[in-house]
Amino acid sequence: MIRTYFNDRAGVWDETVSEKNGTKLELMAGRLNIAAGSTLLDVGTGTGVFIPFLQERLGAGGRIIGLDFAGEMLRVARRKGFEGDVDFLCADVACIPVEDGTFDSIVCYSSFPHFQDKLAAFIEMKRVLRDGGRLFICHTSSRHHINGIHQRIPVVCDDIIPEEDEMLRLLARAGFTDIEIEDNRESYFCSAVRPDSEQFEGLGFEFEADVKSLYRVSQGAH
Repeated sequence: MIRTYFNDRAGVWDETVSEKNGTKLELMAGRLNIAAGSTLLDVGTGTGVFIPFLQERLGAGGRIIGLDFAGEMLRVARRKGFEGDVDFLCADVACIPVEDGTFDSIVCYSSFPHFQDKLAAFIEMKRVLRDGGRLFICHTSSRHHINGIHQRIPVVCDDIIPEEDEMLRLLARAGFTDIEIEDNRESYFCSAVRPDSEQFEGLGFEFEADVKSLYRVSQGAH
């Protein structure tokens, strides 16, 4: 049902739903700690709204794979004819058909609430990140605002950004470290790191004992 919802709206998505404020998108892209020339996975790329801003950060040598489970969304994105090394992949975030350690960074712009199994998605994204790779979850509105919109739409009413404690717990269980969350009136921004394999093995799986004592959190004003 959720896939049908997005496929049915693909043709009008850019005009009716996506962020129109290019300055907001540029500022959000500027917050991403991604290296020029690196390989990036854009999860929930949709119609590719964020791709030009990611390309500015990556430079001419960068590579972007835009992933989405809605084929019609990707059809619209492909028609835009992005220059540079941009490819698209139709798949679910919980089952990404690429090898381990493929990406230097993963960006989930305006897509994370719609991941139906968030823990499974985190585990899978960690798998395809290289050691030291970064995960970013970002929105150009606050958590409260986004959740409020979704809760008024029956088909996505349960697709929300979890509360901070739950986000920390999920990311920790998936094996991410250096978790930071900032939620304010203008945006929602979460980042986390896939630790080196040896470091991760040393941590063990006692993540739920005291998550906040292990990870850094930056909480902005609501």
